[in-house]
Amino acid sequence: MVDATLLVQLGVISAYLLVALGVGVVAYRLTGRDAEDYYLASRSLGTVVLLFTTFATLLSAFTFFGGPNLAYSAGPEWILVMGLMDGILFAILWYAIGYRQWLIGKVEGYVTLGEMLGDRFGSKRLRALVAGISLFWLFPYVMLQQMGAGEAIVGLTNGTVPYWVGAAFITLFMIVYVVLAGLRGVAWTDTIQGVFMLGIVWVAVGWVLSSAGGFEAVSASMAESNPEFLSLGGGVYSPQWMIAQAVTIAFGVTMFPQINQRFFVAKDARVLKRSFALWPVLVLLLFVPAFLLGSWAAGLGVSVPEGANVIPVVLNAYTPAWFAALVVAGAMAAMMSSSDSMLLSGSSYLTRDLYRPFVNPAATDEREAWIARFGVAAFAVGTFVASLFRPGTLITVGSTAFGGYAQLALPVMVALYWPKTTRQGMLAGVGGAQLFYLAHVFLPAVTVGGVTILGSTYLTWDFALYGMALSLVLTVGGSLITSADADERDEAFTVGTRAD
Repeated sequence: MVDATLLVQLGVISAYLLVALGVGVVAYRLTGRDAEDYYLASRSLGTVVLLFTTFATLLSAFTFFGGPNLAYSAGPEWILVMGLMDGILFAILWYAIGYRQWLIGKVEGYVTLGEMLGDRFGSKRLRALVAGISLFWLFPYVMLQQMGAGEAIVGLTNGTVPYWVGAAFITLFMIVYVVLAGLRGVAWTDTIQGVFMLGIVWVAVGWVLSSAGGFEAVSASMAESNPEFLSLGGGVYSPQWMIAQAVTIAFGVTMFPQINQRFFVAKDARVLKRSFALWPVLVLLLFVPAFLLGSWAAGLGVSVPEGANVIPVVLNAYTPAWFAALVVAGAMAAMMSSSDSMLLSGSSYLTRDLYRPFVNPAATDEREAWIARFGVAAFAVGTFVASLFRPGTLITVGSTAFGGYAQLALPVMVALYWPKTTRQGMLAGVGGAQLFYLAHVFLPAVTVGGVTILGSTYLTWDFALYGMALSLVLTVGGSLITSADADERDEAFTVGTRAD
């Protein structure tokens, strides 16, 4: 006989996701067939929708499950990295990079980052390089969502439903949703899910505190069982590690295809300015309660099964089954929003930056749309297969992808603000930094005569930061020693200083 609690849990999750799918169907009916409407919602988003679609797109498994898991094992200081440091740093970068991109994209009609850089520097190679890098690092981050969904189902059902079922379910859902909805549907569901998650996580905190005896009792339990959680530093939380995480995550987020494309979609300048001003507040309102739940679970002696996430486990222990399922359903839907946005943006990079320029320049919009749908399905199935091998923790997989994207950020900033940037400088900066980063991710450490030649850190600082510095040196240095070719269009980016 099927357990009644399990039926309630799966029923709540299924009902929630069907509502999200219904929003996608409505959006499909209202979405035009042209690329600008499908990928950018005709650059028409207002403050609330832009803010929450960006917010929900970042509510990935890395944030909502990986962060609390780290807080459970190492303490709540992850709040400083994600809540304070990245909340503020990303808001600054949203202004420095996003506002400039919006100004340029509004005039030039760009849809992707690769399209913008390729046109500015008159280079299909640069366009393909940026698109290829973006798709390469998108693979582990989509896989991360499937891993998070699988682990959430294991934690919620105490292992009754296996990991692969959750991962397969989110894969199927994301394929169907992206094919239907386009950015308009993704943005609508993002807004609903962002507001829902913001409210439900505070209800969860209140419910757990009430059931566990109140804030003082929970804090006392944590102080007794994990006293190191109440002091700054120690363990994994060294200043160098925390700064490196904050920098690579914030800079990496700006280059995520699904985030970077949102720099193009604001209705006007006021929408953008209000959005990045409100961003740090929104981040703190979600991250603080989510990471505290992970830390409190350790103090309360909650045992997390292997391959599970702490949030559904602690909610199962201190709240009714239906409520725990509702929170997990919302989190899974938020992860699907992240995945949907990733696949939607990835399909635009595939079709506009690779397929059209190199395979079929004369392709019709209809043919491009079918290539995009096929690409979405193939990409999602590939990441699902990879997720079954569990290549690392959610934090490890996510941090690796963030670091890869972060290598793009400084060359892009240089190109946006320095008219003397050249094609050769961009190719050197983007390509050289990626080679450096890939070597450190995939090759074993090398030590010669006691000196680290290839390692995870240099002078206690993460190699990703050195890769970012290298990207800056190569971009600026390469531009200084080369001349712009006749087909480079520096005037394409000067619009950012003229228009508003």
